[in-house]
Order: sequence, then C-alpha cells, then structure tokens
Amino acid sequence: MRLTTKGRFAVTAMLDLALRGGKNPVTLAGISERQDISLSYLEQLFSRLRRHELVESVRGPGGGYYLAKPLDDVSVADIIRAVDEPIDATQCGGKENCHDEHRCLTHDLWVGLNAHIYDYLDNVTLASLVAKQDECKEKVLQDRRASKVSLVA
Repeated sequence: MRLTTKGRFAVTAMLDLALRGGKNPVTLAGISERQDISLSYLEQLFSRLRRHELVESVRGPGGGYYLAKPLDDVSVADIIRAVDEPIDATQCGGKENCHDEHRCLTHDLWVGLNAHIYDYLDNVTLASLVAKQDECKEKVLQDRRASKVSLVA
C-alpha cells in the first residue's frame, strides 16, 4: 500500500496555498516553483480540487487560487479523495476477489487498516498542518536566537 505522488502533491500544494492564502489568490506557477511540482500536473490536480469545491479560482491578471473553505473544514482525506487517490491495503480494491476470485484470509485485516488510515487523515486538517508549520518556524527562530546568544557570550 502506498500513497502516490498525486495524493502527496495535492496535499503539499494545498498546504502551500493555505500558508500563502489570504486576500490575494495564489498562482499555480508560484506553488510549482516553491514545491518543485510540474505546473501542468498542478493544473490537473487543481481542476479536480475545484470540482470538489476545495478551491476557487480567479481568472486574469492577479488571478490564481484560494481556498473555498476555512482551514478547519478541509481534511487531508478530503484532498486525497478529491484527486481520486485510492488508499487501499487490500489487493482486490475491496472487491473480495483477490484469492482465485475469492475473499482472502486477511481481507478484513486490510479493510480495517484502510478505515484507520482514513480516520486518521480525516482528523488532520489544513489548520493543524499550518499550525505545525508555524511551530517549526518558531523553533528555528528560537534556535537561531539561542545560537547568537552563545556566540556573543
């Protein structure tokens, strides 16, 4: 089981948008440059995110994208579902035909794992990811201040 680049890039791009969003739309070119994701790939992802009403777009000069919902209302699972990214630990895609067209012995185990993964991702919001980024930035600033103090002393 793995999360492909489609899901990873969609979450990364949405977090970038959340960190830079506000009054002005954020361009896909800017996200592409900052996150090293192909612009054409981002266009495909954002088309899906827009269809699922997670982002809205503004055309023309000064245009771009902004979040369509508050940060607390967008979960990582929402983003992954919007870009049609399956997270499935079963070999059969949940169809119960993985063992010679029959249900395998461990089918329920993998279905349960899928449920736990989605429960976890449903509880991780863009707001919590933004807060985590803010904590990391603050820690870096504190470490820099501490190292300057020790150099002076």
